Amino acid sequence: MQFSTFQKNLDNWQGSSLIFGILEEEIASQLENIKFVVDPKLLLKKVTQKKFKGEKGKTLSFEFLDQKLETLIIVGLGKSKDLKKSDMENSIGNLIRKTVDKSEKISILLPWESIISKLEINQLAESARLSAYKDNRFNKNKDEEKVLKEIEFLNLKKFENISFDDTEKICEGVELARRLVAAPPNSLTPQEMSMQATKIAKDNGLEVKILEAKECEDLGMGAYLAVAKGSDLDPKFIHLTLKSEGPIKEKIALVGKGLTFDSGGYNLKVGASQIEMMKYDMGGSAAVLGAAKALGAIKPKGLEIHFIVAACENMINGSAVHPGDVVKASNGKTIEINNTDAEGRLTLADALTYASNLKPDSIIDLATLTGAIVVALGNDVAGFWSNNDDLANDLKAASAQAGEDLWQMPLQKSYKEGLKSHIADMKNTGPRAGGSITAALFLEEFFDKKIKWAHIDIAGTCWTDKNKGINPSGATGFGVKTLVQWIKNKSI
Repeated sequence: MQFSTFQKNLDNWQGSSLIFGILEEEIASQLENIKFVVDPKLLLKKVTQKKFKGEKGKTLSFEFLDQKLETLIIVGLGKSKDLKKSDMENSIGNLIRKTVDKSEKISILLPWESIISKLEINQLAESARLSAYKDNRFNKNKDEEKVLKEIEFLNLKKFENISFDDTEKICEGVELARRLVAAPPNSLTPQEMSMQATKIAKDNGLEVKILEAKECEDLGMGAYLAVAKGSDLDPKFIHLTLKSEGPIKEKIALVGKGLTFDSGGYNLKVGASQIEMMKYDMGGSAAVLGAAKALGAIKPKGLEIHFIVAACENMINGSAVHPGDVVKASNGKTIEINNTDAEGRLTLADALTYASNLKPDSIIDLATLTGAIVVALGNDVAGFWSNNDDLANDLKAASAQAGEDLWQMPLQKSYKEGLKSHIADMKNTGPRAGGSITAALFLEEFFDKKIKWAHIDIAGTCWTDKNKGINPSGATGFGVKTLVQWIKNKSI
């Protein structure tokens, strides 16, 4: 799907489908803005009959048989004083989702005076494309061609020469992350994930290294391999590297949790634990690989970026880790496994140690790590922890720009008491209370404390059961946009 603009006199515009945004204010004067396709007086009569006043989220649809315009959708945006960019994004997204199978090209005309920057236009374009996303790989519609191929913005006169190149690349990264998360576990295995990573590297000029189990063993990755040994499928440790041309001013590591399926191990997921949905337990790695795809195409300047995923399954066989086992991570710390269903942090322990040994300036890890964060923040907001205020503030700013909600959580040091073990350096879980915090505190033990670090728990945000905003039901690709925006802000 591509984006375009129409900057000429609107009387010369030709198209069949138009979305027109209208404010909850004087209707008649606003309808004059589309007199190039329809009689505004006649339209005002119809709008008045429908008692439409431009209220936020309200829509009217008109079909025309005898004019060049076939479909006109009027969307209410509410009062101008209350108008938010997110309101426009969500309204347009919902409409695009409903019309995606009806036209090859959809044109959009909004009150552009409410938009103050090219960034906001690009974010609106991003929202429109991501709202149109469909995943038919595993159903009878898999060979169906997508009807919608172009989204056109009309009358963007104050934003001449606007480029949508980066937006298209970011959308491709989000769409990849969505496909990875939504793929069933018999399709997206650790081997398949490593192949997807290799393709990203090949297509975008990244370096790629895939470590096999023996190589991980040689590096002392006892925590990661303890999880992996319960599966008949071999683990794959993925490391992609993107190096900018010219001098490198900063080195960054992005680490994603990569459990392609999580049964819970011997602490088996039962009852309402949603074992059937545990294909999305690799949402963190999907975000990291989606960011790798986008950034590999964008090619930010002055940065060396490492993308790291310890991919495996958490299954049960005769070799599977027992509750009560003690394992040693690659930094030498021993861990008493008091819950095999807290496996993600074990794989991350070795992934973070590996990242730390690269001596980056910053590490960010993303993981569907705890149910506790869903209890705390629900499904619209991801929690994050950081040991550095500057990094935390930069992440907040990037997430706000990207339209992904983050909320900073405390690294409450007193809660470390709950991770104490009688026989090992630490346990892998603490008390039920404050579970997402103790998980973050656990991760903090596996990298050099001089490195700026943030942990983002996306357990509640990587999936939606119903259409919500720019996200069709299913995988959201959460995290890709924030990571890319954070990186882009650094390379300006």
